Amino acid sequence: MTEILTGTLGTLWTLAAFVVALAVIVTVHEYGHYIVGRWSGIRAEVFSVGFGPRLAARRDRRGTVWQVAAIPLGGYVRFLGDDNIASAGPGRAVDPALRRQTLDGAPLWARFATLLAGPVFNFILSILIFGGFAVVQGIAQPEVRVGTISAAPPEVQNQLQPGDLVLAVGDQPIETWADLGRASEALPHQPVQTWTIERDGRRMTVPGPDPMPARISGVAPRSAAAEAGLRAGDVILTIDGETVARFTDLRAAVEAAEGAPLDLRIWRPGAGEREVTLRPKLSDLPAQGGGFEQRWLIGVTGGESFFSPATRRAGPVEALALGAAQTWAIIASSLTGLWAMITGQIGTCNLGGAISIAESTGQAASAGGGNFLWWIAVLSAAIGFLNLLPIPVLDGGHLMFYSYEAITGRKPSDRVLNVLTSIGLFAVLSLMIFGLTNDLFCP
Repeated sequence: MTEILTGTLGTLWTLAAFVVALAVIVTVHEYGHYIVGRWSGIRAEVFSVGFGPRLAARRDRRGTVWQVAAIPLGGYVRFLGDDNIASAGPGRAVDPALRRQTLDGAPLWARFATLLAGPVFNFILSILIFGGFAVVQGIAQPEVRVGTISAAPPEVQNQLQPGDLVLAVGDQPIETWADLGRASEALPHQPVQTWTIERDGRRMTVPGPDPMPARISGVAPRSAAAEAGLRAGDVILTIDGETVARFTDLRAAVEAAEGAPLDLRIWRPGAGEREVTLRPKLSDLPAQGGGFEQRWLIGVTGGESFFSPATRRAGPVEALALGAAQTWAIIASSLTGLWAMITGQIGTCNLGGAISIAESTGQAASAGGGNFLWWIAVLSAAIGFLNLLPIPVLDGGHLMFYSYEAITGRKPSDRVLNVLTSIGLFAVLSLMIFGLTNDLFCP
């Protein structure tokens, strides 16, 4: 009975997190269409969060009905004259005096800007969130200086203090953070190392942790680690009874298992030791020389010691630049992954559907508010990219038609639009069904 209740609550949590994330992303996307359309002289009749029966609504002074609908799995803006919520087709007949206020009757530049605004607003949301993290968390200083100290297992002696400037670990001199990573390769595999530091102007030697312990800094959604309940901050002590002193030892043990179940003993701050069992998953990853390679992964990142770097506050321009770079990285990886699936470089199981997205969202929310917000930014960038694909019924399909009009000087015929829209709708539905099938049957 307890397991059933726990499973039910977990499912409800996942659904709630998914609905909240989707509502935020869709609302921002549709608001982009709405506000740029309004600025361009196009009148919106309905702004809806959700589909189906109306639950609540109000009409503003411009005549737009703002509503919340019963099915919280999307949203839309319906402009004056639209025949459907996708703004596809020639639209409904309106008073000729009002035709300029319709999407179909507006100048090409206004239509193009209005449709492009949805994905662009998704990218802006991602940039602002990623940039906000840079402001709140700060940016690591170039010198290797200790910031905050993290909890460590009892066997790890850590006499480092905030503000310490690291000069060497063991016999390895340290000047940059890259030096710290390379130094671990030459150090003995043991939980405690000798650190040479400068503290309050004095040079001293103190015991401290290994520079790259088997400490988890992040857990990928829907990974073996996430399914086993591992969290950021967990320290892996043993795998199948063998001591794990360094994060590279963890990677080697996972690859050597070749998909066989692994028994892990971990230490968690505030909870002590516990045992977990997980099975690595075969994943497609970009290879260093180009292309892709398959590797066994449990879905954790790490290599960070039991302290965080001292940081400096990022300025607004720098934060936005970092946010834009992170957003572009997601767009580029989405494009690369899509092309790799089309060309057969990676398996089609890499394409997930609504179930996998919902599960990932729930796991991100369970990991904390920061992780949930970061995941919303990732999803927003990915959804913005997908909406730009040149598929009719998506924003990219409309933009493709507008580009044709700009080049030829005439709109596609209604017959062509109807046929292509039907094809696009079929393609989108097929893609959704394919993703859902992968969710259900792919390992």
